[in-house]
Amino acid sequence: MRIRRTSAALSAFTVLAVVLAGCSGGSEDDPAAAEQESPLAEYMNAVYGGDLSPEEQEQQFTEQQAEREELVAQCMQEQGFEYTPDTQSSSFSSGDGTEWEPDDREWVSQYGYGAVNSPFSEEPVQPEEEYVDPNGDYVMSLSESEQAAFYEALYGPQPTEEEIGEDGSYEYDWQTAGCQGAAQHEVEGEDVSQSDEFKPLFDAMNEFYEGMSSWPGMTELEAEWAACMDAAGHGGFATQYEAQESIYEDLNAIYEEMVPTEDGEVSGEPDEAARDALAEREVELALADLDCREETDYRDRAAEVNREAEQQFVDDHESELEAMKAAAEQD
Repeated sequence: MRIRRTSAALSAFTVLAVVLAGCSGGSEDDPAAAEQESPLAEYMNAVYGGDLSPEEQEQQFTEQQAEREELVAQCMQEQGFEYTPDTQSSSFSSGDGTEWEPDDREWVSQYGYGAVNSPFSEEPVQPEEEYVDPNGDYVMSLSESEQAAFYEALYGPQPTEEEIGEDGSYEYDWQTAGCQGAAQHEVEGEDVSQSDEFKPLFDAMNEFYEGMSSWPGMTELEAEWAACMDAAGHGGFATQYEAQESIYEDLNAIYEEMVPTEDGEVSGEPDEAARDALAEREVELALADLDCREETDYRDRAAEVNREAEQQFVDDHESELEAMKAAAEQD
């Protein structure tokens, strides 16, 4: 089992994570709850490492980083450079320890949807140890041209203007990413979520989740929830997702009003009065939402709809899913 790069995680998995967070609470000790677990979970866990405990993920991360850096050192030496393995350049965080309880009334009364205010933002900031580049002195001893050669050997050549998109992104290819790319590929293997082989499957998953609101049983549930919200004075939302998304959209609008500087940074702080007003409105909306979810038995009914729809998807794509799982788990 490998922990995969998730910086380019597909939207299907993002939606899956949201559905699972809101609709499932299965455990090995609760057979009834286990029946509600996502039929797709075992396949997505194989790709993204979700079946490992936080402790196991941290241990694997540390071991893989050490192995990766040793390979980088060997590669750089073959390129004619000195390189000291750097095991402090990255850190692992599982997010464990902070409760996310969107169905708990006390939690919702304090955080709403967790948009403006969040329990994560209240965690004390741990002082970071000062980072010291183990290769810093060596690099500084090189000439300017040698430094450029060092970094090209380490990370590969910089992408050309033609390779960079309008948003500044470019397609990553480990074969042109220098010693770092080669080492990462050696340790982690292929990222199946980004492979051409499984692209049709992930495209099918994206299309599947995009049609979530029209799944059998979901249309009726959303209509009941919307009618309840309208009666509570919070109409205008066709789905429960739209209600919480409206808060995030308004929050983004507040930050977009901040003045950008010439270097792309922003000056000043967001309008605190506007944030406070939005936070108050968020809690009011989220509490009404919670009332309507309880009235319509939204959580359990959505979980059952989700389970049945995913099981049908698994039945229709079982061979492709098994092939993806096998590819993700191979050493």
